[in-house]
Amino acid sequence: MKFIFYILSFFICFAVLGQNQTFFEKGNAFYNEGKYAEAIDSYNAILDTGQHSADLYFNLANAHYKLNNIAPSIYYYEKALKLSPNDDDIINNMAFAKNMTIDDIDVVPDAGFSKLIKNTTNKMTFDAWAKTSVVFVFCFVILFLVYYFAYSTLNKRLAFIGSVTSILMAIITLAFAFHKSSIEANDNPAIVFVQESKVRSNPNSKSEESFRLHEGTKVQVIETYNDWKEIKLSDGKTGWLASEDIKLLNDF
Repeated sequence: MKFIFYILSFFICFAVLGQNQTFFEKGNAFYNEGKYAEAIDSYNAILDTGQHSADLYFNLANAHYKLNNIAPSIYYYEKALKLSPNDDDIINNMAFAKNMTIDDIDVVPDAGFSKLIKNTTNKMTFDAWAKTSVVFVFCFVILFLVYYFAYSTLNKRLAFIGSVTSILMAIITLAFAFHKSSIEANDNPAIVFVQESKVRSNPNSKSEESFRLHEGTKVQVIETYNDWKEIKLSDGKTGWLASEDIKLLNDF
């Protein structure tokens, strides 16, 4: 029975992939014909099957951009960038889309040692840092064995220095891995999806209005309370807005 189940699952997956490829090609054809709404429908049909990719999000964002749909275009460019962070086409097109937004929010830059640590941490993913740490641990073990069995004083000295360096590097890279994990865990971005959202001082519609945000603006969600989200802007401002006003980027 399990064998039959696996066979059926394989054919179902194969059929879905084939269907999604058809939707993707149809969406591209609609886009090239200037039928952007139809292209969006085709791309969304792929998302409805649970499949996604940087190319799909990128094309979906382009179609929304052509229709001047500010929030959706930025939202899907951001999604594409999460899957392909070094893609120049995504970065450039998103810059054009962000030119359509109203809010001009300054970015508070990191400085000094904090900036150095953050930039270094973001050089690699958590998995890459963790794998690098494992490699240094492996080097430590090998060099320690060389030190233990070596007869020459020079070889012992070199092996000792190498093993100490390796274990220190293992600790440092492991620390970067944990720091990267912490950054990713606290990274909960969202895009404002309403034309205008009133940001309150407290999670209550009767509380004082702090400021207003407009569609396409990117925020960081730091807390949830009932139907409210506490958000933080790149300039350090915080406040509460209705959960329905934003769409989380980490939802795939």
